[in-house]
Amino acid sequence: MKPTLLVLAAGMGSRYGGLKQMDPMGPNGETVLDYSVYDAIRAGFGRVIFIIREDFAEAFRQGVGCRFADIIEVDYAFQKIDDLPSGFTVPENRSKPWGTAHAIRAARHLLKEPFAVINADDFYGSDAYMRAANFLTSVNQVSEKGHYAMVGYPLVNTLSDHGDVNRGICTLTQSGLLTSVEEYLKIERDSDGVVRGNALDGTRNAVAERSPVSMNFWVFTPCFIGHLETEFTDFLKNFGHLEKSENYIPTVVDALIRDGKVDCAVLDTTSQWFGVTYPEDKHHVVASICKLIDAGEYPKNLS
Repeated sequence: MKPTLLVLAAGMGSRYGGLKQMDPMGPNGETVLDYSVYDAIRAGFGRVIFIIREDFAEAFRQGVGCRFADIIEVDYAFQKIDDLPSGFTVPENRSKPWGTAHAIRAARHLLKEPFAVINADDFYGSDAYMRAANFLTSVNQVSEKGHYAMVGYPLVNTLSDHGDVNRGICTLTQSGLLTSVEEYLKIERDSDGVVRGNALDGTRNAVAERSPVSMNFWVFTPCFIGHLETEFTDFLKNFGHLEKSENYIPTVVDALIRDGKVDCAVLDTTSQWFGVTYPEDKHHVVASICKLIDAGEYPKNLS
């Protein structure tokens, strides 16, 4: 059974100022998503599921999804603010969905096979998809303990020159297994040259530049869906009343590791990550793609 690629594409890109998932980056109008799906197909993925919002579903199908309909199976799932476990309702002051864990949950009825999760607007590189596919085709899917993976990138390679970023900072065992993921917000290099970020408790701390970070390239077996439902339900019980609370994928994985339910390998990759958080980042992404084309990593025209 070929694995599935789950693409988180429901965000509007508020800091970027528009639907950056549809913004052309390649020499022939290719989006970052075009390169992601291209890499996934040649790595052996057999289906792609786009997590989107219903209000721009048709525009997304016409602008992005239709590009892949003839080369890979394509499905869609909608992230809805009121798609909640039984017994929960949306608070009156709530105006946005519940984060990346909630986005994966939107595809729960479509996922029966191993799958990888990526952001729609991040360029992860071909080697990263190869390593994810190799993990999914070799992992024991029926063991009592779940075995997951994450593609890790050094923090310093994921910063933006144009503003702060949010990252999941990872701690590993000597054998390369993830022990914890701590979400840090507003990470940037301060005026004294030190990279700092805000922990979820509000404190601002220095962060090691070479720390491996989660760029939301996760690799899961199907058992993750059941674990996610439990963790998301617990999140709603504890934090669902808060106006801007979000349930992040790293937070869910971290809880499962601490409870001994799963382990998570951190996959090294020779690929370079780059993405567009701010409009000023686009030039770097366009130039980086051109370099990869010149190096023979990608054809000049993906179609």
